[in-house]
Amino acid sequence: MFSISEVDKSDSDLTWLVSELDAFQSQLYPAESNHCQDLSTVTDKQLRCVIARAESGLPVGCGALLLQENGSAEIKRVYIRPEYRGRKLGEKIVTAIETMASEKNSGILLLETGIHQQPAIALYRRCGYETCDAFPPYAADPLSVFMCKKLR
Repeated sequence: MFSISEVDKSDSDLTWLVSELDAFQSQLYPAESNHCQDLSTVTDKQLRCVIARAESGLPVGCGALLLQENGSAEIKRVYIRPEYRGRKLGEKIVTAIETMASEKNSGILLLETGIHQQPAIALYRRCGYETCDAFPPYAADPLSVFMCKKLR
């Protein structure tokens, strides 16, 4: 059994999970195609973060919602530790992020992921996301996949 809870961006477990994600992505993509958001650079008003925990309390996954002034929001930093993948945690994290976005009246959720992360792309497709063009602040990148989902 797993639980999903909201945490502050400075939460030490979130920092640990994001550092694992950064290390993972740095093996897959060159620096110029590695669009890792430093959560500490975002205001608390713009950001909401979640952590998935095992029954033992061990942090096993995370995700974040970056709210935009135009009413859209971006899914950021979704990660599940490798030994916990395949247990529908990704769906639970995405659902929690979508709920937060709806609570903030976001009309559309956007995301950027990489072409070498096929399981992530499959997760987002299962959750109803479709490919779209690059959106600000991104430029088109042959190593990126951009996706979106209308919430209302």
